[in-house]
Amino acid sequence: MLPYPIFLNVAGLRCVVVGAGPVAQRKAQGLLSAGAAVTVVAPEATPRVELLAVEGKLQWLAEVYQPAHLDGARLVFAATDDAELNQRIAADARLRGALVNVAEPPEAGDFAAPAAVKRGGICIAVSTGGASPALAKKLREQIEAVVGEEYAALAALLGGMRATVERRVKAQNKRQQVYEAILESDALALLREGKSDEARRRCEEIVNEFAGKPAEPTV
Repeated sequence: MLPYPIFLNVAGLRCVVVGAGPVAQRKAQGLLSAGAAVTVVAPEATPRVELLAVEGKLQWLAEVYQPAHLDGARLVFAATDDAELNQRIAADARLRGALVNVAEPPEAGDFAAPAAVKRGGICIAVSTGGASPALAKKLREQIEAVVGEEYAALAALLGGMRATVERRVKAQNKRQQVYEAILESDALALLREGKSDEARRRCEEIVNEFAGKPAEPTV
């Protein structure tokens, strides 16, 4: 059975990571980058986790795990090197209504953290349903080679133009045509060459063109 793909807004949510080795550190840093309120539970931590705690970016509880550590958590990450403990953490999380990710064994968790490519506001996630993390990594590397920073610049440009398009192009079907025309234009190539001003002008020309066109009938 395939997992259900979803991008979850965790900003401000309490997320608990049990464990503080390299895997737990990656989980914590990923959550922090998404704006989560992160608590790490482990008697010892990596220097990076310790630094993040000192800087006030996360809470580190230097304690042996107890079920009460999960109270109020929306997401739980069982990232210790003890598979049996991870499964107990998963059970405790479910009793509290939290979703849990388990490092080992991964099938004991409710969700998997996919291999992801991030370009500005763009996030492309790859999952093999736990069948092959190596394949997911390979696919991520291939996507990274194709999707460069120009795509982030284009996403930002289109986002900045959205209000203008909605104001000047009233018909919804024409708005879709505006965005399709921009994507088929040389705007992306101009951004790839670092010509952001020219790319913006090209997008504005397309908007102006469609703003003057009569609305096409919908089928």
